[in-house]
Amino acid sequence: MSSHITLRQFRYFIAVAESGSVAAASRMLAIAQSAVTKSMQELEDELGQKLFERSPKGITLTPQGHRFLAGARRVIGAVAESTRLVRAGDPRGPGGTLALGVTSLVAGYYLSELLSRYRRSCPQVGVQLIEETPPFLEHLLINGEVDVAIMVSNALGEAQALVAETLTRSPNRVWIASDHLLAQHDEVTLADCAACDQVVLEADRIDDLMRAAWARRQLKPRTLLKTSSLEAVRSLVGSGAGVAVLPDFLYRPWTLDAEHVDVRRIRDELPTVDVGLVWRRGLALKPAALEFIEVAREQSRSRRA
Repeated sequence: MSSHITLRQFRYFIAVAESGSVAAASRMLAIAQSAVTKSMQELEDELGQKLFERSPKGITLTPQGHRFLAGARRVIGAVAESTRLVRAGDPRGPGGTLALGVTSLVAGYYLSELLSRYRRSCPQVGVQLIEETPPFLEHLLINGEVDVAIMVSNALGEAQALVAETLTRSPNRVWIASDHLLAQHDEVTLADCAACDQVVLEADRIDDLMRAAWARRQLKPRTLLKTSSLEAVRSLVGSGAGVAVLPDFLYRPWTLDAEHVDVRRIRDELPTVDVGLVWRRGLALKPAALEFIEVAREQSRSRRA
């Protein structure tokens, strides 16, 4: 990595990549759009690689941009982690064990980087991973069999008995094939989506949030398939068989068959899908769990930096 690339450029790049536009990134960073644009141009010049595809519809990452985003997050995360460890004054961290609950969907997108950070921070802690459905994870949390869980945190069944702390908030957009009729528009309505066959992801109660949104507008979309397989959703959408309304954190632009999946903003106000930490209310958390929560918070802050 070139020594001329700065931490500021990493942060600006992450903001543009995650927000999808220079204007949104400049608002997030509270700096002028021209400063962000200049920084991104200098970054691409320094790397000799095109990181963004620019169009009237916004900015998307190139394949090189996707790879650079993963590295940029690791760099910012490592800086934040080093700072936290120095401030903590104990490079070894606590000992003991941590029973960490995850759902399969969230684990695929959030677990690996967070777990790596935690193990570097707390090498003495033995981590037990428990993957379960949201209802059973809540049962394990309430029973004290799981210390803390990472899961969709704004669709809890036992909210009164649990504490939820949001790490990231993901808006919903409609996934469509590139040649779908809805692709002719920059923005669509929920009614536009309801007129198309739906591919419904039944996982982590995401479908519950959307079912409530349809009901509030008295819309009754046709369901082509309900599935727990995200790849099945992506494949059917990419082939043009149907559309899916899903949170951005799950979005990837290509199917396993190399068909492109496009997305469009939805004009109607929809609930976000929040991923966060959940633990039992009133529980005196042990040091290993407290440290995990702090590492997760630090990762969340570094991603927003």
